[in-house]
Formats: sequence, C-alpha cells, structure tokens
Amino acid sequence: MCGPAASPVASVPNRLHGGFTFAENPSRAAPEARIIWHVDFDPATISVAAIPADRADPDSLDLDLIAPWLAIAIDADEREHAVLSDGWHHIRFDVEEGRLSGQQAVLLHFRLRGIVSSERKLLPLRRLLDLSRRRRFARSLFPPDPQIARLIDMLRVHDALREGASQREIGAALFGDERIAREWNAASDSLRSRVRRLAREAGVMAVGGYRSLLGKSR
Repeated sequence: MCGPAASPVASVPNRLHGGFTFAENPSRAAPEARIIWHVDFDPATISVAAIPADRADPDSLDLDLIAPWLAIAIDADEREHAVLSDGWHHIRFDVEEGRLSGQQAVLLHFRLRGIVSSERKLLPLRRLLDLSRRRRFARSLFPPDPQIARLIDMLRVHDALREGASQREIGAALFGDERIAREWNAASDSLRSRVRRLAREAGVMAVGGYRSLLGKSR
C-alpha cells in the first residue's frame, strides 16, 4: 500500500488490485487515501525521467516543497509510481528513468508520445507545474465533475442493497419519506424507475465499471 502522504514512501505490490497499481489501506478515510491508479486506467498519468539536480536551478523541482502531498510506491522492477494528492485532487506520474526517493531536487524530463495521448497529459502537466510553483491545488485547474452527485448516489444504493434494503427504502433515503409516500405508486412510475436505474448502474460499477471513471474503460 502507498502509506501516508506526509513523506515519500515505497512499497512493492504482491498483485494488481482492481484498477490500482498498489492497494490502499481500506480503513483509511477517503480524504487521507493516496490511491495510485494503474496507468491503463488513468490516461492522465504523466511519464517522466527524474534527474538529480541542484535546488538552485530554477528548472528543478524541490521535493521538500511537494512532500506534504507526495506518495511513492516502487514495483517489482524497482520503478517508481507516484501521486500528488490532498485527498480530493490528484496528479499521477510514473518515473520511467531515475528516481525521486532519496533526492533533494530533480530535473523532470516530461515524456509525451502521440497527438491524442499528449492532449490528455496537458491539463495534468499544467496542474503539476502550478502546484510546484504555488504549493496548492488550483481550483481553476480542477473543475467540478458534474457526475459526482450521481456517483455518490450509486455508492449509497450499492451499500444499501448489500445491507438488504428494499428499493422503496432506498428511495426514501434518497428522496425523503413524504415524496416516496406521494409518488412511489404514481401512474408515471418515474421515481421507481430512477431507483431501479441507480441500482442497475451501481451493480455495473461494483463489478468493474469503476475502472472507467478516470476516462478510459478496459
């Protein structure tokens, strides 16, 4: 697992855990988790070479300045996989050459390949550059995801179904008892249909659909 993000950490995976390169401790609260998604599922992952550098070099990245958000994991081939995250935002990059661990500062060589693939890296690269300069995650570079509210509802529905809740009970939790009493058996059936759709979509997510959330399905 990746470990806390207060300082760079290293870990070697035993196996691939779903879409993660390394498993996170499931008891850790979501805002504290530092999940490192496999590059196949996170097309925004940036590939870099990390060359030791002098902190005085204006082009270098001082690792102490990003240490509060940096988590590093090392795979069986001794390659580093890293994430910068405050629990709500993330910037993923893989170190294809050199290393971050044990360095004070590095000169990052960004490796872009292809037209479409490179386009996907431009926003994450801007985020990384901005974070290194301002030492904060810029809201303007992390626009709200309009799907978040629905995804949260799907997660709630999945948990409720696992606990044995009926669709009507789920509807009451989502939309309130009064609305369910008024509309559950209405001729339009729209409210019941919404709950059924959420239950169906939650099931798809639970069996692997979550892998598509970062922009690329398997």
